[in-house]
Amino acid sequence: MKKSAVLNSHVSAAIATLGHFDQITINDAGMPIPNNERRIDLAVTKELPKFIDVLANVLSEVAIQRVYLAEEIKTENPDQLAAIKGLIGPAVEIVYMPHEELKANLNNPKNKGNIRTGEITPYSNIALESTVTF
Repeated sequence: MKKSAVLNSHVSAAIATLGHFDQITINDAGMPIPNNERRIDLAVTKELPKFIDVLANVLSEVAIQRVYLAEEIKTENPDQLAAIKGLIGPAVEIVYMPHEELKANLNNPKNKGNIRTGEITPYSNIALESTVTF
């Protein structure tokens, strides 16, 4: 049995394919994720699992250099933004973009996986851009 923090086989496989500048997204329950091989649906019910818990789990195995967030999170979900900042730390660059651009990013060729959570608070979506560990 796998010993590290990410036990979901689909999430673990997506993480294993990440190279420098590749991405993986973590999304709320309402994000219109394309129904393709990159869709990883973890949602069980409202708030299960929570976005922030999935983000913490993924970050335990992924080295990131940049994150992409919807501009709207600043005013529509400042508590979630604070929680995200607390997890990623001050060294990681945050790029804000309109929510519509974040949605379009779900089909980016550098995107290796789109994880859907049970989160129901607005604009709880993030794209993580990987870096190297050497």
